Amino acid sequence: MQTPLKTPYYAVIFTAKQTDNTVGYTETAEHMETLASKQSGYLGMDHARSDIGITISYWESLEAIAQWKAQKDHLQAQQKGKETWYSQYTIRICKVEREYSFER
Repeated sequence: MQTPLKTPYYAVIFTAKQTDNTVGYTETAEHMETLASKQSGYLGMDHARSDIGITISYWESLEAIAQWKAQKDHLQAQQKGKETWYSQYTIRICKVEREYSFER
């Protein structure tokens, strides 16, 4: 993320290994990011993918994270991920107390 966020805030770190069956994954991931951006308390998102995929979403509060986890379309995507797209995943929720960066 480029713009510093007002601390403290929360980061949800999702790391996953995909299966070989990724049909519909990209479209669903894009839809989830669009929906998340409309969710109250959403602050942003970063992604990386190589051997494992890493998505980090940023939130104002634990309540905002819980609301996103329970969002109807997100629940469906979670189920599809378990059934089809992921062989393994881990979710970590962290409170960010401090943030700093460097840019040339």
